[in-house]
Amino acid sequence: MRRFFKPGWLGLHLIAIVLIGVFLLAGWWQLARAQGGNLQSWAYVIEWPMFAIFVVAMWVRMVRDELRGETGDPGTVTPSGAAPSRRHAAIDDGDDEELAAYNRRLARLNDEASRA
Repeated sequence: MRRFFKPGWLGLHLIAIVLIGVFLLAGWWQLARAQGGNLQSWAYVIEWPMFAIFVVAMWVRMVRDELRGETGDPGTVTPSGAAPSRRHAAIDDGDDEELAAYNRRLARLNDEASRA
């Protein structure tokens, strides 16, 4: 669970909390306007809380994916804890040495990031 207290995750938690608060406040503000006679605001009364629910759903999905070990790049982490698979050979660099050097650098950075 310590992984959720790293700076990147703390930033995501903060962003989620701020967005949820702002969306709920906007919905409350639109409710006051709708009760004052603005018919269009009734649609926003429903819309803003839906945005807040969406933020909660995405936050839950990100946490579940992190707990399962799914990072979006299947070559870096496997859910079983096995060693990462090497997908670097699938890239055809052709005769472009600059592209090959760039891909080697990306592979090295990926390996360093997965060890951290």
